[in-house]
Amino acid sequence: MVESGAAKVVAHAVAPLPYAYNALEPFIDEQTMHVHRDKHHEAYCANLNAALEKHPELKTKTVEELLSNLQTVPEDIRAAVRNNGGGYLHHSLFWTFMWPKGGGAPRGRIAEVIESLGGFDAFKTKFNDAGARHFGSGWVWLVRNLTGKYEIITTANQDSPVSLGVFPVFCNDVWEHAYYLKYQNRRAEYLQAWWNVVNWDEINRRLGTAGK
Repeated sequence: MVESGAAKVVAHAVAPLPYAYNALEPFIDEQTMHVHRDKHHEAYCANLNAALEKHPELKTKTVEELLSNLQTVPEDIRAAVRNNGGGYLHHSLFWTFMWPKGGGAPRGRIAEVIESLGGFDAFKTKFNDAGARHFGSGWVWLVRNLTGKYEIITTANQDSPVSLGVFPVFCNDVWEHAYYLKYQNRRAEYLQAWWNVVNWDEINRRLGTAGK
């Protein structure tokens, strides 16, 4: 989205959370939500906008367009767009994949997808294991790949599935800032707890846009 300001055009902005900062307690604590959204996400957004100031013609492009065509982004800002554009997009998605009254068994189209991958219990185990085993910072995703199949992948740092040409269905953040205040080094415990806030309704809505 392009917003007109008094001094300059700002290409991207962080949307308000769709719920209160403490709404995901006790699984995701309020302090983590403040630091995660107000510090990390805002910083990615600000750094992305700063990079685009050097090439204002790119401000009209969505972050998905930028990330899916990184080779066309000028070299002097390509790394900044890759890192900060990824961080901005991933967090924008991530907040919507959680909900205070979330969790429980999947329903709708996502339930069919998960069943095709071996059922919910097996899927959770595989998804959590991928996130726990991922070395360093990054994300664990369910994506629809280039052949139309659904699979679990991880990406390092803020590298985006969008840059790989695949469609991200939903994700969990395995950067330490996503869980360390509450779970310390217990990433596996955080990954397991996260299913109590997963927003199946939003994930089903997003599935409806796959391939469009």
